[in-house]
Amino acid sequence: MSNAVVTINGAQAALPTLLGQGTARIPAGGKIRAGIKVLTKKAAEHPKAKEIYERGVAASQSFEDIERAISEAVPELKAPLIPKNVPWFTVRPGDFPNPEIAKEILAAYGEDRGDGTKRLYRFPVVFPADMWQAVMPHELIAWGANEKKFWSEYAPDGRVRYCKCYAPVPMDPAGKRAIRIFGGRKTTLRQDNGGLCDPEACREYQNRQCNLSGRFIFFIPGIKSIGAFELHTNSFYAMNAAIQKFETIAFMRGGRISGFLDGKRASFFITKTLKEVPHIDEAGRSVRVAHWIIELEAPIDLTALLRTNEDDETAIINGDQAARILEGARPAGETDGDAPFSGVTDSQVPTASNGVEVESPGTRSQRDETRAAIPQTQSDAAGEAQPTRGGGGNGPSVEQVINAAAEFGIDGARYTAYAAKRWGPGWKINAAGRRRALAEIESFRDDPDSFINKVDAELGVFA
Repeated sequence: MSNAVVTINGAQAALPTLLGQGTARIPAGGKIRAGIKVLTKKAAEHPKAKEIYERGVAASQSFEDIERAISEAVPELKAPLIPKNVPWFTVRPGDFPNPEIAKEILAAYGEDRGDGTKRLYRFPVVFPADMWQAVMPHELIAWGANEKKFWSEYAPDGRVRYCKCYAPVPMDPAGKRAIRIFGGRKTTLRQDNGGLCDPEACREYQNRQCNLSGRFIFFIPGIKSIGAFELHTNSFYAMNAAIQKFETIAFMRGGRISGFLDGKRASFFITKTLKEVPHIDEAGRSVRVAHWIIELEAPIDLTALLRTNEDDETAIINGDQAARILEGARPAGETDGDAPFSGVTDSQVPTASNGVEVESPGTRSQRDETRAAIPQTQSDAAGEAQPTRGGGGNGPSVEQVINAAAEFGIDGARYTAYAAKRWGPGWKINAAGRRRALAEIESFRDDPDSFINKVDAELGVFA
């Protein structure tokens, strides 16, 4: 397998490389925080810690930098800051490689809700991939002093959840020097629990040292950045609700959640909602506490997404019709009684002064020769494919479709307007379009009122 060839998205085959064997990841170009950090009660009583905190917040420093500065100035304060749940998101220059991006985000989508400070409460997002697992990665994770200590990871079949950790760094045979590792530290299964992730039996999880951690990965319309932005969350409720939104939109859009949601550049929005969420207290009782929960919104007309798919089908029908015309074939479902196209163009057919076509002997001879050159079997097949004067061809005629609608009490003019809006004007002259129209009517044979309501909605609500 050293020279294995890998095909990517059906494109040209690509050879594997030294750095191209890992799982594809979307690079992040900055962080938006879900909340803020404030001084602990003990730290708030220390004047030096309070001064450093207030100065750092005023200078828009990251909370990590503020906490580090407090710990260095006041060593007895090991963890001087704690998270606080607030209704807005934190956007700080120190969380972006280009600090100006933070200012651009606040300028574009920040709001002043009466306290004199512009903050980020709600903003549009566009996701870069169609798998929600790729744009909302998450895991159970326990942190050590400087790095991840343990984390969860599923087997390739998605059935078994493992507990992983970093493998010990190997030493040289003399045991005096660590061996240089290529491609980063190796990982292995955690040995003391059999390598299985079982939160109910996990010491770290029960001691709240291991928790669910996830992040949304997205782009923000109008904000220029080669890397995506990320928003971390530890909320099971936020992530579970987001999965439901992702799956609903994907179902409506044929499996897609990436990009703008429709032709009007509609997008998802991320905001916060105050909700009462249940949790189990130390005594095993279920209690409810109000929290600001990250919420994913999709403020669009979902029925319009369904109609977008129908428009795609109509484009296929009309595109086939256009291709037939450009290739010189008679359009499918043609209703006049002329003979099949013989290869003689309109410019070759002379006309009298009154505009009536006159067939000259030379033209007649040329047409006869063209027809004679067609094999008998091919000529017969062309004759069978020729639609009838009523527009039937290989499918029902237009009159048959309209009569079927009339049985439901829908007059011909109204149904014709409905069908043209739903499938485009090409439905009449395309056998597949007429078959689809008749099949739709027949599917409502046992419930005509529903079909009447559908026609009314198409002509009224979606006018």
